[in-house]
Amino acid sequence: MILPGLDPDAVARAARHLAEGALVAFPTETVYGLGARADFDSAVGLIFNAKGRPSDHPLIVHVADAAAAQRFAASWPADTAQRLAQAFWPGPLTLIVARRPEVGAAAAGGQPSIGLRCPAHPVAQALLQAAQGQGVWGVAAPSANRFGRISPTTAAHVATEFDEDLWVLDGGPCAVGIESTIIDCTRPQPVLLRPGVLLRAQIEAVLEQTLGEPGADTPRASGTLAAHYAPRAPLRLMGGEALSTALQVLGASPLKLAVYAHSVKRVPSGVLLRCMPTDAGAAAKELFAVLRELDDRAVQLIWVETPPPGPEWDGVRDRLQRAAAAG
Repeated sequence: MILPGLDPDAVARAARHLAEGALVAFPTETVYGLGARADFDSAVGLIFNAKGRPSDHPLIVHVADAAAAQRFAASWPADTAQRLAQAFWPGPLTLIVARRPEVGAAAAGGQPSIGLRCPAHPVAQALLQAAQGQGVWGVAAPSANRFGRISPTTAAHVATEFDEDLWVLDGGPCAVGIESTIIDCTRPQPVLLRPGVLLRAQIEAVLEQTLGEPGADTPRASGTLAAHYAPRAPLRLMGGEALSTALQVLGASPLKLAVYAHSVKRVPSGVLLRCMPTDAGAAAKELFAVLRELDDRAVQLIWVETPPPGPEWDGVRDRLQRAAAAG
């Protein structure tokens, strides 16, 4: 059931639904999330069941502000978590901190740490603030899609993933289009666990220190499995020259092939071409929508040109590499 996200009455109903332990999908600036109150392990269990997601794969808890985040945090380091929250919240940044042992165990996948984010989307903010009025201080919400598949960036995408009983707040297309940057703040040197549209250099400038690299003791985090974000059709990622050569060799394709590229302008007859924007932000915004469109066209294979070099493309590159690994 799709509800108008700009209708205060619909938001209030959705907040009550969450408070009762039910699921509500809602927009953020990154992607749509499938939400449940994070303090009820039974409600969080509904997310894992609906998505087909392993229960030890942690979720991100969405909060209205840093004060709400600290209800889930056993510690809130001033030189890392507090600095980053002040600089980038509300926004597309998730902070992993030590978890209060009495709350959020299911959302954290059983880990002693928990991921927290304050989204910038006005509908998400309205829902989280209304939920606080119902005694719900955090909403666990992974992307609102079947586990491992393409993240949704519109309410219609969510509706195609789940049955008609799911409540979906419609806030329009997501402005960012790929999931949040994740920073582990549980150690003296914070670690970048997942790239997004916030760049490493921006984060390091705020922290006044270099980000570390993930290691064996790094907490598990959302969206960091080797294979993820996958369309139904196998996706192959290749450089521009290799892609052009493959298309020349291919000729008229016996397969239903789609190409998503920034340098290729012409393709053989029968091949479906979608042009990748040359701006990284624009490419991130449309990436998942394009992959969903190609799936809807029932293509058998997707060839994607490797994004250009540069840190601004790290988030898009990460999603495409994981999508290709799933094929």
